[in-house]
Amino acid sequence: MPLPTSSVYPPPSAEFMKWPSRRSVVHSTKGIVACTQPLAAKCGIDILNAGGNAADAAVAVAAGMNMTEPCSTGIGGDMFCLYYDASNGKVSALNGSGRAGGKCTLETVRKSLQVPEGTVGKIPMNSVHAVTVPGAAAGWVDTVERFGSGKLTMEQILAPAIELGEKGFPVSEMTAYFWGKQEKGIRDASPNFAEMLKADSSAPDGVRAPKAGEIIKLPNLAKTFRTLATEGKKGFYSGRIAEELVKVVNDLGGHLELADLQHHLETGSEPVEPISLKFPNPHGSSETQGVELWEHPPNGQGIVALMALGILKHLIAHGTIPAFGPSEHNTAPYLHAIIEALRISFADASWFITDPNVGSGVPTSQLISPEYLASRAKLFSSSSVNTDILQPGDPYASPALTSSDTVYFACSDSQGNAISFINSNYGGFGTCIIPAGCGFTLQNRGANFSLDAKHPNALAPRKRPYHTIIPGLVTNLADSSLHSVFGVMGGFMQPQGHVQTLLGQVLCGLNPQQALDAPRVCIGAGMPDEGDVYDATVYVEEGMPESTVEGLRKLGHKVEVVKGMGRALFGRGQIIRWTKDVDGTGVWSAGSDMRGDGAAYPA
Repeated sequence: MPLPTSSVYPPPSAEFMKWPSRRSVVHSTKGIVACTQPLAAKCGIDILNAGGNAADAAVAVAAGMNMTEPCSTGIGGDMFCLYYDASNGKVSALNGSGRAGGKCTLETVRKSLQVPEGTVGKIPMNSVHAVTVPGAAAGWVDTVERFGSGKLTMEQILAPAIELGEKGFPVSEMTAYFWGKQEKGIRDASPNFAEMLKADSSAPDGVRAPKAGEIIKLPNLAKTFRTLATEGKKGFYSGRIAEELVKVVNDLGGHLELADLQHHLETGSEPVEPISLKFPNPHGSSETQGVELWEHPPNGQGIVALMALGILKHLIAHGTIPAFGPSEHNTAPYLHAIIEALRISFADASWFITDPNVGSGVPTSQLISPEYLASRAKLFSSSSVNTDILQPGDPYASPALTSSDTVYFACSDSQGNAISFINSNYGGFGTCIIPAGCGFTLQNRGANFSLDAKHPNALAPRKRPYHTIIPGLVTNLADSSLHSVFGVMGGFMQPQGHVQTLLGQVLCGLNPQQALDAPRVCIGAGMPDEGDVYDATVYVEEGMPESTVEGLRKLGHKVEVVKGMGRALFGRGQIIRWTKDVDGTGVWSAGSDMRGDGAAYPA
C-alpha cells in the first residue's frame, strides 16, 4: 500500500527554507518560462510548444499561477507587464490596475470605517473597503490582443489552467504554508470560504487548507476562466461574475457597483509609456557599455528603482562611492550605498506616487531627472546613516522644471520576444473575500490609498492607488538590444530587489542564478500587514557575511537578521537574460529564486 502524501513532508516542513541545494542557470534557444510554480510554468511551456509567443505564454502562466498559488495572485487582482518586441526592439508597457468605485469617496469610506474626525486613519488590509475593481481579467485579454502571436485563442491559452482546476493538482510547499496561514482569514472574510479550501469531512465545516502534496480542485475558478475564455472581458465585467462580485462586496458593507465594472470593461487596460534610466557600466571602456533599466511609470513604484539607480550613478560618477566590483558585492559599504539610495527614493515615492490621471498628476520626469537626483544624492554620507533622508524632496525646485504577496514571472520565445509580467492580490489572498460560485478572492489594493485629503494618493472615486507591483526590463546601451527581463515580487521589497539583483549582475559579474541566490536586504517591513514599510530597520537575510552585518551596524543602521520562513520578506525573483553565441544563435539564460517553489523551464 502506497504511503500517504503527508509522509513526504514530516512536520515542520518549514525546515526546507534552509535551502541546502543549489541551482544552475538554465539555457534554451526556444524560449524559457521562469516562475515560482512548476505546474503553472508547464501551462506556459504548453502554449510556447503550440506556437504561441511569450505574451501568450505569460497569460497562460498567470492563469496557472492563480490556480496553483492563489495565496499570492489571481484574477481578482491586478497586473502589469513590460513587453520586448524583437521585430522592432520596442519596449511597451501595459497597466492593468483597477480603480476605486465611483461612490468610494473619501468621506463615504471614512464614515464607513468610523475614522474619528481629526485623525488620518487607514483602510485595513482585510476590509471590504480595500477592494478595488480587479484589473487582471481585462489585462490578460489585452495582453494577448496587443502583444500575442495571433495564432491562439483565449480558450487555448487558458485551457491548461482550466484543466488543473477541474482535474485537481498537488499543492506545493510554500503555497501550502501560506494557504494554511491564511485559512482563518478566508473563513472570516465571506460566507463563500469553502470554495478556496479542500474538502475534508473531519475538518470544521467540512473544509480546510490543503497541505503540501495533497490534491485540491478549484472547479469554480475553472468555470470563471471558461467564461473569460469564451465571452472575453464582457464575461467577467458583466453578467454572473460581476453580479456576484458586487453582491458580496455590498453585503459586507462596501460600495462597488456594476457601473464600476462596466467602466473598467469600457476603459480596459492602459497602454503607457515605460520610463527608464541609463546606467553606464563604470568598469567599461565607453559610455555604451552599460544598461538601461525600464520600469512602469506611476501609479506603480518602479520609479523607486530608477531613482535609487540614478542616485548611485551620480555618487559613482563623482567619486563619492567606488565603482564596486565583484570582491565588494554585499560588503557593508556596498549595501550602505544601496540602502541609503533606496531610502531617499522611498521618501519621495511615499508622497508623490499616485494615479497620474487623477488630480495634479505625478512629476515623473522631474523625479528621475539628473538634476533632481544630484540634489537628492547630496543627502548621502558614506560614513554614517542620514536620518534626514526620510523626508521627501521637492522635484519642482529642480532646474528640470521651471503599494505580497505577488507573483512575478518572465517568459521568452524562439523569436527573441520576452515579457516581464506581474500579477497580484496585494496581501496574500487579498481581502480573502470570495464572490459566490467564482472561485477567486478579491484584492486589497485599496488599502494603499491614503485617507488624508491633502495627500496626492488620497482615495477618490475611479482612482487607482499607489501600486507596489512592478515588472522590470533591461536593454543594452550599445544597441538597445534586450539584456534581460526580470523582477522580484513582494510588496515594498520589489524595487529593492530590482536594484540588488541588477547591480549584482552589472557591477559584480553575477550570473542570473547567482544574482537571485545572493542574500538580500530589505528596508522596512516589506508588507503593510507585517509592520511599518518605512521603518528605519534594515532586515538582513540569513547567510549575509557577519562582517557585513557588523559593518552596517557600525555605520548606524538598526539591523535585524531574518531566518527561516521569515526570509519570504526578501521576495522571490526571476531573471531571463538574452545573449548571442559566436555563430549568431540567440540564447536565453535564466535563473529562478530558490525562495520559491518553481524554477526556470526551457521550451
